Amino acid sequence: MTVTWEELGWERVAAGVGRCRLPGWDCTAGLVVGAGTALVIDAGSSLAEGVELRTRAEALAGHRVTHLALTHPHFDHVLGAPAFAGAQVYGAVGIDTVFEARHAREELLADAVRNGLDADVAEEAVTALVAPRHHVSGECTIDLGGGRQVLLANVGPGHTAHDLVVLVPGSPEVVFCGDLVEESGEPQAGPDAVPSHWPAALDRLLALGGEDALYVPGHGAVVDAGFVRAQRDALAARFGVSR
Repeated sequence: MTVTWEELGWERVAAGVGRCRLPGWDCTAGLVVGAGTALVIDAGSSLAEGVELRTRAEALAGHRVTHLALTHPHFDHVLGAPAFAGAQVYGAVGIDTVFEARHAREELLADAVRNGLDADVAEEAVTALVAPRHHVSGECTIDLGGGRQVLLANVGPGHTAHDLVVLVPGSPEVVFCGDLVEESGEPQAGPDAVPSHWPAALDRLLALGGEDALYVPGHGAVVDAGFVRAQRDALAARFGVSR
């Protein structure tokens, strides 16, 4: 019997491409299935959530997760990363400073606890974090086999100093945006945001995906190019950025 994406907790976005909305912080994780490979996009907010995400991805793909892309270094997107041992892990250049610098790890832990994650759960995950081995400074193509390739692009700074998006070619093309785009609420600009560059980051994101792509926000429902443009303009007005 064939198991569907929905039965395993995934929303199918395009052929071989899906996403799920994780509980707690409504964080989106993505999945791209290749030939004997699988790319997960973002890892959830704890080791347990990372394990659950990996288990569901591998049940659908029929093989292990081979690649993990982290869109930015906020706790709800990265604290599950240690559950993906053996996968090739990608992040925007500079993300390693958040994983390795003591003060940055302490702030990551504090931010998780401030937002409601159990302190012991948060400390366990932060202690286990290892910086991504692959750092994307411009664009990077991953060949997942079977004619499936994905493009990782460092389009930031914006939401953070280390924003990575994932373009999955196809019909339609799918762009995983991280928190550069949010649908379920106003985009969050914390102390590590770079508001003056955020609208330009969305211009680069739109140029990658084009008018007919589906855009998967870090939080909320899948949107179109018109939504991304409107959010870009709203951010420019909010932060007084001249366009």
